Amino acid sequence: MSVRLLSIFVAALSVVAGACAPDQDLAHLDARITGDTAADASVKDGYPVPVMPASAESVAWGRPAVFMSVADDNDGPYLLDTGDRLRIFVYGQPNLSRLYIVDQEGRISVPLIGNVGARGKTTNELQKIIRSRLGTEYVKDPQVTVDIQQNRPFFILGEVKSAGQYPYVSGMTVETAVAIAGGYTERASERSFRIKRRRNGFVQELEVPGDFPVKPSDTVYVFERFF
Repeated sequence: MSVRLLSIFVAALSVVAGACAPDQDLAHLDARITGDTAADASVKDGYPVPVMPASAESVAWGRPAVFMSVADDNDGPYLLDTGDRLRIFVYGQPNLSRLYIVDQEGRISVPLIGNVGARGKTTNELQKIIRSRLGTEYVKDPQVTVDIQQNRPFFILGEVKSAGQYPYVSGMTVETAVAIAGGYTERASERSFRIKRRRNGFVQELEVPGDFPVKPSDTVYVFERFF
């Protein structure tokens, strides 16, 4: 009797195994059709072990470069910073009307009212601040104008004939900057360039083409070609 029960039990196991096998074959077939690599992974505790996609092997780790086009460069109005030369005129106040230079702290020192923060402000914003502070207790209804006499300089390094610091020219591009620095050296690459730029207190390194606009205080780097 026990031998008969054993035979029935073995037969039942064979039926169950046979029923599961097609499902497993179908799963592997679906994986081959859809390209699902996880279905071909090894199984642990009844669950497939995750498999890293093949594309992940080609990832290059390191500091990513930021690529920009001319259309991406939308900085808005010109913001003052260290090195800008400002011409400030206060009507009827010759002692206040003169040339001011934005210092390393981003400020200018104005008689009567002392230090005034200029960094990150437009000329119109700075004008309103000076007018407000003068009008509080020193000058009745002051008429103030603030103009940029000279923008802060830009810098150019790498494969140019005369690397260094130069006065900024309104509307200049990378190619203009290269021309100001005496042109390319014989080893220079003329295809891509790098600009180091400060934005909102952070420094960005941008990979740009030759017609990309240069801003005051930018550092332009001209690469050496490899062939």
